[in-house]
Amino acid sequence: MGIQQQKAKQMSYGLFLSVAEELKLPFLQIARLAEASQSLATDPAYKDIESTAQSALRLVDNYILGLRLNLMPQTISLENVSVSSVLYNTQQQLDSFAKTYDVSLDLVVAGKFGPVVANEQALQAALVSLGAALIEALPSINSGQLKLQLATHRSRYGIVAGIYADTRQISQTTLKAGHKLASISRQPLVDLSHTSGAGVFVASSILEAMDLKLGFSRHNNWYGLATILQPSRQLQLVP
Repeated sequence: MGIQQQKAKQMSYGLFLSVAEELKLPFLQIARLAEASQSLATDPAYKDIESTAQSALRLVDNYILGLRLNLMPQTISLENVSVSSVLYNTQQQLDSFAKTYDVSLDLVVAGKFGPVVANEQALQAALVSLGAALIEALPSINSGQLKLQLATHRSRYGIVAGIYADTRQISQTTLKAGHKLASISRQPLVDLSHTSGAGVFVASSILEAMDLKLGFSRHNNWYGLATILQPSRQLQLVP
């Protein structure tokens, strides 16, 4: 990439950051007003409004994080991270938003694993963004029980961590097509979500900044989107 192209890219990133920071304020105000209104009225809609605003605020925050990490990859610090702890914290952040859509979130840890190599803040941000996108999508693609699993298990390639549902509409084909359509379609994940599915692409961007990849995963007849993490013992190989 030439110098001029690099400068143009940095200017674009800078503009996106400025716009994203500006968008945070109205979502924050909505969330606070809805929270305050709950003490004055019994209408459950205020709780849903607060949850939705908080979810939108998290998405913007995670988008900003992804931009910054990709703009300044040298700032990413890798550390020993507990996947089960990250999944638990992800579940806590998503719980209220999931209830808004009548989606239940189960935490499934298939075995005992040691720490993996990742950036904890970035990994959690990616999973929260991914989870919110699938929570929004699930009611329109699954007529049965609305359940998601935040799960981790071991594979021959490493430790898999992701979010799964009992629906075949989550697939590698859908994800691949979505990436191709992301910049030209308002509904790139056409077989999966009636929305833009922005959380999926934010998650993918954050993971890429850590040299990780978001991909399709199948486990125990559940279908999901996940990433493969490497056990931290590999840090011992670095002189």
